[in-house]
Amino acid sequence: MALQTVPNKRVKGVRWLAELYKNRQVDAATAQTLNKLVDLETSRLRLQLEDMERVMADYERQYGMKSADFFAEFEAGKLGDRMDYMEWSGLIQMAADLRKQLDELAAEG
Repeated sequence: MALQTVPNKRVKGVRWLAELYKNRQVDAATAQTLNKLVDLETSRLRLQLEDMERVMADYERQYGMKSADFFAEFEAGKLGDRMDYMEWSGLIQMAADLRKQLDELAAEG
């Protein structure tokens, strides 16, 4: 998954649009477009989360423990640093970040 960077000028433009939207200073077409973009991003985040959850479920089956239990033991240093443990731990953290982003998007909606 490649991270796309946005030139600074576009970031400023997005912030400007967000401020206009927040202050209800955009027309209906612009508001609809912005809402569709948020919906698109929400869908993308959900798909990413589903993919991560599938892989985490595979690890749960393979090691016979829930991700939360694994993560607590891994963080406590009880499991070692096998490569698959590192990946599983990273997936757990990334999934938590995605859930947070989705919760923030839902709270603003």
